[in-house]
Amino acid sequence: MWVPLFDELADPSVVARLAATAEEAGWDGLFVWDHLWWREPVEAVGDPCVTLAAVACATERLRIGPMVTPVARRRPAKLLRETAALDVLSRGRLTLGVGLGSDRFAGEFSRSGEAVDDRVRAEQLDESLQILTAGWSGEPVVHRGRHHRVDDVRFLPRPAQGSVPIWVAGFPGKRRPLRRATRYDGFFPVNLASPDELAAATGQLRAAFDQGGRLPTGFDVVVALEPHVDPRPYEDAGATWCLTDLDPATLRLADVRALVEAGPQR
Repeated sequence: MWVPLFDELADPSVVARLAATAEEAGWDGLFVWDHLWWREPVEAVGDPCVTLAAVACATERLRIGPMVTPVARRRPAKLLRETAALDVLSRGRLTLGVGLGSDRFAGEFSRSGEAVDDRVRAEQLDESLQILTAGWSGEPVVHRGRHHRVDDVRFLPRPAQGSVPIWVAGFPGKRRPLRRATRYDGFFPVNLASPDELAAATGQLRAAFDQGGRLPTGFDVVVALEPHVDPRPYEDAGATWCLTDLDPATLRLADVRALVEAGPQR
């Protein structure tokens, strides 16, 4: 399940109950959108970190995480603390989805004084990921970059997993997000048009890894599909995870609950 935290779903307790139901119904994970606000008709917007903490306490098996966090608008040291704490709380079930985000959906960057230039946010994202992965090690972090500084600080406790898996989002065909993904644990090509487009992206990943035409063991390829789209052609094209793509403009709690209770397509 991939849930926008909007309106009826802005309440962490509501999402936590949904997560418990999802676990009983056989879903493998529950991921949440990460936004400060959204365009009309959405009014209320929930906090992803608080919501995921509630979900972690309500479940035992589900994979959880923000999908995706626009890292450039978060202070990396604070995000480091939050992710480590969520991973400890969930006993090692956190996956961190990351990306540049976009100002075009709701003006979240321009209206809050954040960088709008994609190149600047890409630099901030890469620096932050360096800080996160260094900090999760439990060793002292020294980082003096163009955008961020951490001066010889240890971040404890470490995540329960030792290091939190990172899935990198990006548009298919864009080389920089794909290359960034090869440094981490997964790739989430957004706005896919077809299984063929996914197969092309997966082929580019295989070539980038240069491992005899194979992806590394444990590397994930993530797709988002509308609830009743058959995921099997995407699995054949290389997908390892399929997220439910819900329309925030028509989002209703009763519909989401019915989808959760019906269980995942297999």
